Amino acid sequence: MLQERITRDMKDAMKAGDKARLSAIRMLRAAIKDKEIELGRAPDEAELVALISRLVKQRLDAARQYEEGGRTELAERERREAEVYRAYLPQPLGADELAGLVEAAIAETGASGMRDMGKVMAALKPRVQGRADMGEVSALVKEKLAGR
Repeated sequence: MLQERITRDMKDAMKAGDKARLSAIRMLRAAIKDKEIELGRAPDEAELVALISRLVKQRLDAARQYEEGGRTELAERERREAEVYRAYLPQPLGADELAGLVEAAIAETGASGMRDMGKVMAALKPRVQGRADMGEVSALVKEKLAGR
């Protein structure tokens, strides 16, 4: 489903003459093809979301580094690519929604302290991948488990 949407968007970008968007989508398709080769099969939706999330993070990191180096035009290009990729990710979770998922994962795993953080994160990852920054999720889990 997601791959079909990406292909459609690529065709639309070609027709519209949107070279920047077309370039970003082609790079995304190349990354997906690399993942296919790595896996030996087509990636499922969850794997695609994880891949796209990683690409967004890479682009934003690169943009920050370009900014620090005084290369604002390259930083802007990286941010535009990140926005193209972000369109393929699920809706981000709100703070309340994320807190609810963390509480549910803690209850499901029976976590009673920091030593159970790995179990909680493993339970949360498939639910929040691409919808929340995993660093923020980790911090929230630590905060909740510290009080137990």
